[in-house]
Amino acid sequence: MNGHRYAIEYGPSALDDLDRLPARERAQILRKIERLRQGLHGNLKRLHKAEAMYRLRMGDYRVLFDVAGAVIVIRRVGNRKDVYD
Repeated sequence: MNGHRYAIEYGPSALDDLDRLPARERAQILRKIERLRQGLHGNLKRLHKAEAMYRLRMGDYRVLFDVAGAVIVIRRVGNRKDVYD
């Protein structure tokens, strides 16, 4: 999507979500999130219901985030069945 360098911040819900994940999945997800610093590319999709909200897909897991300038704010992390609730 672009080649900007981003800072990453985590909302309180995202931190709680990450704490509940098994260690292996958490490590994989955190690596994918770190790659977002290099730019918005990969398996991303803009969510229609939320103007600035995106989702990153990793198997059965999703990371929901928004972008404010040069900052990516991680809002939710979880299984695709539950993360949109």
